[in-house]
Amino acid sequence: MAKKEPKALTKAQLMATLAEKTGIAKKDVVALWDVLVDLAYKEAKKDKGFTLPGLGKLVVVKRKARTARNPQTGEPIKVPARKALKFRLAKQAKDAIVGAKK
Repeated sequence: MAKKEPKALTKAQLMATLAEKTGIAKKDVVALWDVLVDLAYKEAKKDKGFTLPGLGKLVVVKRKARTARNPQTGEPIKVPARKALKFRLAKQAKDAIVGAKK
């Protein structure tokens, strides 16, 4: 029998854990989370990025226009320039999860 992958925390589980660990009411944790998420979206949209110290940074990157190939026909197609969203992990997070480089 195949081993099941552990599942990520759901939003409800995350909010309950934060409420329990901090002693703050769950509804207050949810309200704080919603404000944090809205602030992250607004700041990232301004092309300034949004940093969560110790966790990482949400940044908007500009991708250049390029030529790609249709995999079925091999025909070249033009892909227009666009903005993309990336999350860059902080060094502290990388070191805590995968270990520091020697």
